[in-house]
Amino acid sequence: MLFPETMKNPHFFLLFIFVGMFLLTYTSCVHEPILPTGFPIDTTGNPPDTTQIDTTKKDTTTSSIKLCDPDSVYFEKDVLPILISNCAKSGCHDEITRQEGFSLTSYENVMNSGEVDPFDLDGSDLYEVITETRADKIMPPPPNSALDQSEIDIIAKWISQGAQDLSCTEDTTGGCDTVDVSFSGTVFPILDTYCTGCHSGNDPSGGVNLSNYEGVKLATDNGRLYGAVAHLPGYSKMPQGGTKLPDCDIAQIKSWIDNGLKDN
Repeated sequence: MLFPETMKNPHFFLLFIFVGMFLLTYTSCVHEPILPTGFPIDTTGNPPDTTQIDTTKKDTTTSSIKLCDPDSVYFEKDVLPILISNCAKSGCHDEITRQEGFSLTSYENVMNSGEVDPFDLDGSDLYEVITETRADKIMPPPPNSALDQSEIDIIAKWISQGAQDLSCTEDTTGGCDTVDVSFSGTVFPILDTYCTGCHSGNDPSGGVNLSNYEGVKLATDNGRLYGAVAHLPGYSKMPQGGTKLPDCDIAQIKSWIDNGLKDN
């Protein structure tokens, strides 16, 4: 007999056909779980790792420290020391005197003075007066010493580059040499950059002349020179009205003093 007796019942036969079709459909629709694109297929039998890894993102983190570019002129590092030492001093363009109504003690003051026209040397009065040859027009005025050519070149390049307030960090990967320190090769160039504009000539500021070895040595009495440049309590902060000298410069001056103030 091909079918049992019960199969001859039309109702039971229809039920049998329905169950068979259901089982056939169910087994044909069972698939492996679909994982998001980019996930590896786990063949270990463990639950899949659903932690999405976005491989499209790139590391855009950049260092906030900008090392000094030798082709760029930086206001605070290169220009301001020249202005503080030669122009922004007592009787001229400091915050107290404000000769002709302006001071040159900061970037904001310089740009608000109207003496600088970014990118335009011919339109910048500051450049005009520091390159003037007439005694009654040149700045700084006699008996002050005129800016040397290297200082003029720095200011000219700064204006030509847009007179921007750029800042940078010196590359100190080589460290600060406080061992091989000499007066002529280390200390005097620092003082000449930041101090001799005020402390030189026939009438140096405060009676302190830093334009030669004898004057510098005399200024170290009672720690005056180091106290001033290191901005220690009880000493007049130098450069006056300017930013503090770089830490390495201060450390080198101290090393020279500690090693006997040699005229080398």
